[in-house]
Order: sequence, then structure tokens, then C-alpha cells
Amino acid sequence: MTTPFDLSGQTAIVTGANTGIGQAIALSLAAAGADIAAVGRTPAQETVEKVRALGRQAQIVSADLSSIEPVQRVVDETLEKLGRLDILVNNAGIIRRADSVDFTEEDWDAVIDTNLKTTFFLCQAAGRHMLAQGAGKIINIASLLSFQGGIRVPSYTASKSGVAGLTKLLANEWAARGVNVNAIAPGYIATNNTAALQADETRNRQIQERIPAGRWGDPDDIGGAAVFLASSAADYIHGHTLAVDGGWLAR
Repeated sequence: MTTPFDLSGQTAIVTGANTGIGQAIALSLAAAGADIAAVGRTPAQETVEKVRALGRQAQIVSADLSSIEPVQRVVDETLEKLGRLDILVNNAGIIRRADSVDFTEEDWDAVIDTNLKTTFFLCQAAGRHMLAQGAGKIINIASLLSFQGGIRVPSYTASKSGVAGLTKLLANEWAARGVNVNAIAPGYIATNNTAALQADETRNRQIQERIPAGRWGDPDDIGGAAVFLASSAADYIHGHTLAVDGGWLAR
């Protein structure tokens, strides 16, 4: 009997795959049997090498996802290099911080374009292929700020709230046609992006005191959730945003 978490013979696109959460997701999917198209502005050479060390195929797909210009090419190049497309993980994203009264249009547009606009059009491009084959899994990376407001990150909060909404909308349209669309909302995860917070003794203590699990998350915690949502174990899950947050939202 095969495990429902076996992804053998499938191919996944993972955006922002060069470090942190994106790399962990790519490696977790590969460990479950998937081949990986590692997409990003910076070539994900380390990720590709680690995937290949697990015995899976991996290819770099270079793309600047601050605009939708490369979106169709990402899908086409994945199909050309790896022969199929079964899973899309929209992980690439940026953040800009400033008080709302000072926030610029440039920072608003940059975040919305990358986090929300490109996410939608990648879902569309991959979704067309998945709908034609009658099967596919799309996993969007949302945020705790899909549920909460946050401070000093207006465009990020708007974008991640939008990602959660798009996830529901696409699930409504595509669930009956064999394509699952879900999202993961990571909590406080120990990566390079959060190094400054971890190094700040006061903020680090405050954060850990607020998390019921009492610790920062590991990128592999997100990888495991991605394997679940990409697998047949999640076939009847549609439009859900799964918080992987150590219990943060429960408090």
C-alpha cells in the first residue's frame, strides 16, 4: 500500500525557492517524490543541488516575478524541462515597511504586484494546464496577516488578505474540475528574513511568549504542510488557508 503523501511522478513549480521557506518546501516535496522547477530572480542553485541529491530531477527557471511578464514562460519552461506540471507553490513575495501616513505608491504597487497580481496570474497559467489534464494542486503562501491587521505593512496586509480571498475564489471555480487550491499561513518562522527579530532579545522573548508552542517555527514545518496539501491526502480540501503558526492565532 502506498502512502497518501507519496508525490512520485509529479512535478512542482516552487517560486522563491532559493532560500528559507521556499527552499524548505522544494526539498520537502522532493523528499516525497516530486521533481522541482525552482523559480526565482536569483538562481536557486543550492536548492537544485539538494533536490538532485535526494534523487529527484530539478531545474532552475529564472524569472523576476515583480511583473507578470514571465508568468507563461515559467509554466512553459517547466513543461519543456520536466515534462509535466502537477503542483504550483506560490511562495515568492516581498514586504515594505512604513507608517500608513507615510506609505508611498511605489511601495504599495511593488508589494501588490509581486504578492497578489503575479500570484493570481501564475495560478491562472498553471490552472489552465491543470484544468486541461483534470488534476492539480495549487498552494499559495498567505500570512498571519491574512487574518490579522499588523502594523506598518499596509500593502503586505492587503496583499496577503487578497491571497486568502483568491484562494477561496479559485477553489469555488475549480474544485469540481479536479484542481485543489489552498493556502498556508506561516507563523513566525526562523529564516534569514526574520534574523533581526530573532536577534532582538526583547522582541524575540515577546514573540515566543505569545506562541503557545513556545518556539519559532522551522522552515521544514511549512514544508510538511505543503506536502500534505500537494498530496492525495488533501483531495477533499478546497479553499482552506492552513495556519502553521505554533498556535499563534488560537491565543
